[in-house]
Amino acid sequence: MTVQQQTSLFSPYQLGPIALANRVVMAPMTRSRAIGNVPNELMARFYGARADAGLLITEGTAPAPDGLGYARIPGIYTDEQVAGWKLVTEAVHARGGKIFVQLMHTGRVGHPLNLPAGAELLAPSAIAAPGAMWTDQEQLQPHPVPREMTAADIRKAVDGFAYAANRAIEAGFDGVELHGANGYLIEQFLNPAANERKDAYGSDRNRFALEVVEAVAAAIGAERVGIRLSPYSVAQGHVPFDGIDEQYAALAKALGALGLAYVHVVDHSALGAPPVPQAVKDLIRRNFGRTYITAGGYDRATAEQDLEAGKGDLVAFGRPFIANPDYVSKLQSGAALTPANAETFYTPGEAGYTDY
Repeated sequence: MTVQQQTSLFSPYQLGPIALANRVVMAPMTRSRAIGNVPNELMARFYGARADAGLLITEGTAPAPDGLGYARIPGIYTDEQVAGWKLVTEAVHARGGKIFVQLMHTGRVGHPLNLPAGAELLAPSAIAAPGAMWTDQEQLQPHPVPREMTAADIRKAVDGFAYAANRAIEAGFDGVELHGANGYLIEQFLNPAANERKDAYGSDRNRFALEVVEAVAAAIGAERVGIRLSPYSVAQGHVPFDGIDEQYAALAKALGALGLAYVHVVDHSALGAPPVPQAVKDLIRRNFGRTYITAGGYDRATAEQDLEAGKGDLVAFGRPFIANPDYVSKLQSGAALTPANAETFYTPGEAGYTDY
């Protein structure tokens, strides 16, 4: 009689055509080290040092100039940016790791001082995000009112995601994750707090997300595309809404039908955000029917527990990786974790980045 191996955080996993050494995912984390919005050797050292994770997902990376809402975040639409990202993918692959780039268009979350010449703040509707945005020139500044996207703007944004996905493969990435969470452009279309459109993108708030997914899947293959979602998120002024469960259930079913590599659902309740009901997570997982990455405040015990319970296939960890490049080995051994310095999360330079 053969004994089936128990699912473990450290057991291998086959993500479509991509063999992962374990089920630990390093979650995407903004780190703001891309001077001039170009990835660099410092970033290559950061990601390369963490290649023991089964899958690395990069920080949010702009697919087009209009998506560069934050100071010092990277893009992936110019030759210089692609060359910079090649340093990163080569460093990760040299250690046997796998890495997806997260494509993040910030939409209304940004400030003109963080955008290159000719770019502008765009969103589904002309509604400013609450709060303020850091700018290196004038420090914190209120979010301006964005310009409502025209049909041509939407088509250009969709095409921009597909173009960036092609550039990502050129840069050596194993795939891309579309950032449909945390209040950025894709989720702005999903949420009525940011989307008051009267056209088809308002009556069907899933439409933009699915058009982006279809375009990117057509460009590089659905088996190399994932998407991150955050139902019940209150990030960037978003709010839960009537019909949210049904909307995300329909979205998950459509994403599964398109054959995506994975859906990555984040729950930030460990950081004080409202929890995502387990029933909604289960509904998305069931309707998607493919690889599910679960995320949100995990340690080894809770990760193993949820894997065993079938609540996910892979588990994403974020902040512990900041100060612990050897986090996977520490998870295995139970070694004490090095605490991170929150004051250096988003500052330029090596401090709090590659000096742990």
